[in-house]
Amino acid sequence: MPSKINVENVSHEYFNPNTSQRVHALEGLSLEVPDGEFLCIVGPSGCGKSTLLYLVAGLAQANSGRILVDGRQVERPGRDRGMVFQDFAILPWRTVERNIGHGLEIAGVGRKEREPIVRRYVELMGLSGFENKYPYELSGGMRQRVAVARTLAADPQVVLMDEPFAALDAQTRNVMQEELVRISLYERKTFLFVTHSVDEAVILGDRVIVLTRRPGRVKATIPIEIPREQRRWDVLGVEEQFARYRQEILRLIREEFDIQEHAAS
Repeated sequence: MPSKINVENVSHEYFNPNTSQRVHALEGLSLEVPDGEFLCIVGPSGCGKSTLLYLVAGLAQANSGRILVDGRQVERPGRDRGMVFQDFAILPWRTVERNIGHGLEIAGVGRKEREPIVRRYVELMGLSGFENKYPYELSGGMRQRVAVARTLAADPQVVLMDEPFAALDAQTRNVMQEELVRISLYERKTFLFVTHSVDEAVILGDRVIVLTRRPGRVKATIPIEIPREQRRWDVLGVEEQFARYRQEILRLIREEFDIQEHAAS
């Protein structure tokens, strides 16, 4: 399967205005993401997970190395990549359907062309009946559904997700994870998903990449060999295979904390 994303020996530093210090976020990081894969990225806090997404999105530039999408070097944001952020980044003055169609409007897609696309994603995300509601009238889970729908409606080939369900309660988060699994079965897109939750990474990912402590490098790659059709909590919650993946990834992350504590002592 051809690679959709190539990250080649990428290193990156940025200035943190809160501490007035430079942060060495990534060091010599390389990975390949095949077309159509759902790749999850986990690791210790501050290891550069979100920084990597920003680099792939073109919202920041690597200090060294390069990132390719479809063989073209990423230098700026583009319509081939869409990003879903942790907070509910939708426009409060727009209704659900107008939020979902916002990216299409910016791209110059006419109203007649937009309407069936918006309608499709309203139905796909379970938002039927809420088309004319404003964000303040929706729950947190519904608002994040709108954010995901808006990104998908713009038809990016690569979907970048930065802990999009972190602010949700546990029950809503589980529902959203299952919804995203269902969507990934219908949408032929490449997903790059950052999370702090190992359980979330295992239920969503075709593979899970574990990064080292900062500066982040690839520590391990774990293929998740569970059919996507079985990625439901009522099934996986009692599966030994799920538990084995979870334990292995947690062990790898704990090793990084142990190394950090040993270095500090």
